[in-house]
Amino acid sequence: MGRVNTEQSDPDRPGTNPATSGADASEPGSAASGPTQSSGQQPSGEQDAAEQAEPATGDTAVRSPQPRKLLALLFGVAAVLLTADVLTKVAAVAALENQPPTKLFGGAVYLVLVRNPGAAFSLATGMTWLLALLAIVVVGVIVWLAPKLRSTGWAIGLGLVLGGACGNLVDRLFRAPGPLRGHVVDFVSLFAPDGSVWPVFNVADSSIVCGGILVVLMSLLGRDYDGTVHVRKKREDQA
Repeated sequence: MGRVNTEQSDPDRPGTNPATSGADASEPGSAASGPTQSSGQQPSGEQDAAEQAEPATGDTAVRSPQPRKLLALLFGVAAVLLTADVLTKVAAVAALENQPPTKLFGGAVYLVLVRNPGAAFSLATGMTWLLALLAIVVVGVIVWLAPKLRSTGWAIGLGLVLGGACGNLVDRLFRAPGPLRGHVVDFVSLFAPDGSVWPVFNVADSSIVCGGILVVLMSLLGRDYDGTVHVRKKREDQA
């Protein structure tokens, strides 16, 4: 038979204390040396900063809450475009009424007065009342959306659309032949005096087109009106 070890550990002998067995009190990371971070962990503050700095996989949201500044930008752009549109139309009517086209830049631009019952660039003629109601709806949607904006690009784009829509809406409401049927004043023709190369347009038409292009571009870049930026990381090839 084998020999049974009946010796008991002496708590007074070094290295036999049960409380410290398996770990040296002087070694870093042991129970006696106090709580420490493991080699694969970071302090909570540094970890939070690292998580914020490192983009997450998939769609990530980056917000810049500046609603008041963006509201001021949107309505400021709209006000500037509306003012420019109204003033240029008044000047065009005063200077070009019953006058031959004015040739500018060697024929690249002509100033000619045209009263347009249709939409931008002389489209949808004969549907003036419907276009007026559509403009009212567009203005209402932009005003409703404005407090939710968190994107500078969207604020500028919607401001351009809003200013242009309001500019042409003013004509439809207050010019002859009557409310919701008023004809829009167009006065810029490119490369031909009669609009045969490019439809005759005005400042409001240009503003609507430029604003729409900017909004579409922001969407294609993954930037939403509320400041959300969609970033998709490429999946790493698995071995």
